[in-house]
Amino acid sequence: MSITKSVFDELDLHYPDDNIYFQIISAVLESAERLDLPHRLKLMMAQPKNEIIVHFPVRMDDDSFALFKGYRVQHNNVLGPYKGGIRYHQGITLDHVKALSALMTMKTALVRLPFGGGKGGVKLDPRSISPEELMRLTRRFISALGTNIGPDYDIPAPDVGTNAQIMAWMADTYVNISEPGKRLGGSGVVTGKPIEYGGSHGREKATGQGVVDVLEELLPGIGIDINRMTYSLIGFGNVGSWTARLLHDHGARLKAVMDHTGAIINEGGIAAPTLNTYVSETGGVAGFPEADPLSEEEFYATEVDVFIPAALEQMITESNARLLRCRVLAEAANAPVTPAGERYLLERGVTILPAILCSAGGVTVSYFEWKQNRQAEVWDPETVDEQLRKLMVAAARRVNETARQLKCDLRTAAYCAALEYINKVYNLRGIFP
Repeated sequence: MSITKSVFDELDLHYPDDNIYFQIISAVLESAERLDLPHRLKLMMAQPKNEIIVHFPVRMDDDSFALFKGYRVQHNNVLGPYKGGIRYHQGITLDHVKALSALMTMKTALVRLPFGGGKGGVKLDPRSISPEELMRLTRRFISALGTNIGPDYDIPAPDVGTNAQIMAWMADTYVNISEPGKRLGGSGVVTGKPIEYGGSHGREKATGQGVVDVLEELLPGIGIDINRMTYSLIGFGNVGSWTARLLHDHGARLKAVMDHTGAIINEGGIAAPTLNTYVSETGGVAGFPEADPLSEEEFYATEVDVFIPAALEQMITESNARLLRCRVLAEAANAPVTPAGERYLLERGVTILPAILCSAGGVTVSYFEWKQNRQAEVWDPETVDEQLRKLMVAAARRVNETARQLKCDLRTAAYCAALEYINKVYNLRGIFP
């Protein structure tokens, strides 16, 4: 019996093998087993501390009411307050949120941030409602969560389908429903806010900047020059577009992009800044005049040095992985590769740079924002970039060294480095009472 099934049986948890939560926790528990970490740690990592589901009504523009489902999962807080994004997406499920909350626990531990892991969301397509409806939904959701979030307890951030404006509504709602004595620092309840309302310089590009920092650090050891590399990209939202724009400044050549509207290619290179302007006006990459359309299968089969998934979870199945022609896959999105897809790629010799490393830039600059809010400071953009690069490079080197010591792939090494740190903190703190 696998360590995962053994632990889940002990906890009376039952999931099919293709369940995303089962798959993420399997990777975590197998890494814990490799390090021979205590059984109690495996039990604590195998399920979240808290799973919160709220149902709340929202008045729509036509004066009707719609009922929405919201989630907040708090996986672990041994290192500090829960931290993680809130997404608005029609495909969200409790198991997806649980899986992402566990990844946040691993991510913050790997980078050595004083945070635990959390995640949340509301099940809807945010593009299907008006801005006024979106504001009312956001305020009602935060009101429904109530004291389950707070600047010293659980600090949400933007994710898929949410942005700085939504974070501003969240913070304002929390401040208005808080007791008078807690209102002064209440805006620190979320990060990713607009600069004018306590946000941090560099937060919008943070995840993309972190991806590029990791590539700069690790690609030379693989024999790839970031300034000359070719790459393709899934997703051209915040993370994908910033990653592409920053790589454009390095001289890297973007050959192909795919998003929810379609796929495009230009063998000579797609200008990311121009594409970003086009997408902001049209909503997607399809029809971009400086590239040609191509099928999904052709997109995956485009030969590049680095393939970057920057969209949703588990998009790289085994069948898609068999089409890929790349030397490196850099996970800018959370859990974009299925276990079967990963096994195939590793057997082929493709290096996978794991999500808990590559995508850690967002939570790192969120930490900077939270710190600035608490200290009533404002850091300049150069300071943010400098501090982000320092932590991302240290985390990348930590993963590389762990992989060398354990003779394992980089994902296993990243989990091991995170779990070893969490175990040390548990040993220091003990288990209350």
